[in-house]
Amino acid sequence: MKTERVADTDVRYRRTGDGDLAVVFVHGFLDDQYAWDRLIPQLTTPGIECVTLDLAGCGDRDAVDGPYDYDRFADEAGGVVDALRKPFVIVGHSMGAAVAELVAVQRPDRARGLMLVTPVPLAGVHLPDETIEQFRALGGDADGQRGVREQLSAAFPEAELDRLVATGRHLRPEVVRALADCWNTGHPDGKRPSSYAGPVLILRGEGDGFVTEDMVNDAIAPRFTAMTAASVAEAGHWAHIEQAAHVATHLDRLLAEAHRTDSAPAANTPHPQGWTNAFAQKSAAAFGEVFTKDVVLEASVLTRPVEGRDQVKRVMGAASVIYESLRFTRETVDGPRTYLEWEATAFGGLPIEGVTILTKNADGQTLRAAIHHRPLGAVLRFSAELRTRLAGEIDADYFHQG
Repeated sequence: MKTERVADTDVRYRRTGDGDLAVVFVHGFLDDQYAWDRLIPQLTTPGIECVTLDLAGCGDRDAVDGPYDYDRFADEAGGVVDALRKPFVIVGHSMGAAVAELVAVQRPDRARGLMLVTPVPLAGVHLPDETIEQFRALGGDADGQRGVREQLSAAFPEAELDRLVATGRHLRPEVVRALADCWNTGHPDGKRPSSYAGPVLILRGEGDGFVTEDMVNDAIAPRFTAMTAASVAEAGHWAHIEQAAHVATHLDRLLAEAHRTDSAPAANTPHPQGWTNAFAQKSAAAFGEVFTKDVVLEASVLTRPVEGRDQVKRVMGAASVIYESLRFTRETVDGPRTYLEWEATAFGGLPIEGVTILTKNADGQTLRAAIHHRPLGAVLRFSAELRTRLAGEIDADYFHQG
């Protein structure tokens, strides 16, 4: 292990291991870089280098002056990534998850994956004044910080709980107030779909009463086009500490996928566009912005084409909600046609794969879409589900009757 400094800054970072792929870890509210020390030794992926840092005002940098906001933190973590000069996967916890996304968005050529552990929404949590004030007032309050950690965790190791309480107690009250305002208010980029198109893994602890399943489903997961979400049993808000081995298993899978990616971005890597962003938002209205007025939709889940913007956007809005996860894996553009390969799950983890062909006009709007699902069992079930969800809106004879 060695510690280095980003040139012309006070930002220091620890490097463990040696490999062509860096794994950069960003800590959360009241924590420090050592919060990852239970997780890192559990990783089994070869050829990686693990890197941690303290954000401004936290850990070994608790005396650093502000500002303490997402742009400052993204600049610091991004500076570490740039100093490494290699492809990277970035992992962020809670508030640090928002920082990790911003870093990945700003470096799409080298970002190979993004893992968000019990993430707060980049757009902010927007707690009522009386609630956020309880978090803002935690500076120097060891008992209050311990109470919050115990309330939001399920299996916090006692020694690590004591250590983090001691760490958080040293944060100056003005820093704690600013950090709480930062994650509560959020960042403007969180109000729109993320422009990061690489693989995203979202993990939450099943016992986390703060980052709830509804929060993930409504405010976080829909912003990404290549997203997988999972829950960690017997864990709360600090899943990477409470169940380090389980979280390491999930991260190893993401790292294996990153290792399969060439060091340079492939020409057929999917890029954010109206179609993929509409799937991220899971909104019929978002699809309406993509289509021409006389758009035609053909699909293996339809008995015949659906025509017209209003009808097609209803079908696509309903279809996007059925998918539990959806990842666009390859993209090829040939004149007015865009070919998208994708992988998805639905109906409790049932795998579905397919190809979408979009034909666009000179203004970039889709005038014809052809969607091919497989395997057949998934096709029939998907069609029947659409029939149920669109009853009274779309004629039933467009769908499988089973």
